[in-house]
Amino acid sequence: MFYYVDGTVSVLQQGLAVIDCGGVGYACHTSQNTIGKLKTGEKARLLTWLNVREGVFELYGFIDEEEKSCFLMLTSVNGVGPKAALSILSVAPPDRLALSIITGDEKMLMQAPGIGKKIAQRIVLELRDKMSKEQLETASAASPVAAAAVSGGVNHTQEAVAALMVLGYTQAEALHAMEGLDAAGMEADEIIRQCLKKLVKS
Repeated sequence: MFYYVDGTVSVLQQGLAVIDCGGVGYACHTSQNTIGKLKTGEKARLLTWLNVREGVFELYGFIDEEEKSCFLMLTSVNGVGPKAALSILSVAPPDRLALSIITGDEKMLMQAPGIGKKIAQRIVLELRDKMSKEQLETASAASPVAAAAVSGGVNHTQEAVAALMVLGYTQAEALHAMEGLDAAGMEADEIIRQCLKKLVKS
């Protein structure tokens, strides 16, 4: 129903941003990651998702496509609702969340209020299964950069490719973004950050 709201930030509260669009204030539930990138009185565009339940309409806002994609992935997991997904995204922005899923880092997810060990394990299990072993092997075989990382013993590049695919990018886009990077000498989270900078600009 709503794809995005574009206007002036009028109110910022814990987990809530109100965007004034032509005199109408749209209250958007948001993560602290998004709130940290907004300023009252300044223009902003938030991608949105509308949750309708028992006659209640709740609008959720996201600073970019990666965050919205992660939100939708999280809510696809049984037992993870919209509020829980925002709680996770508040402590683990998209790049860190994707890497946590790929590496099975449950403790990162458990830093979010209301997320216990069982839910964290379920998130890792269900979402990591979406990245098949074949996809990871293909990513390694298709990229000289990935092959170099494999030879180093710790395949940070493979992890980064898989994490970028979790964020909704294709394998080709992820590998293209790695061109020119000294990925063999970088940690996975840094590779992801550098690639996202390129992908956002393209």
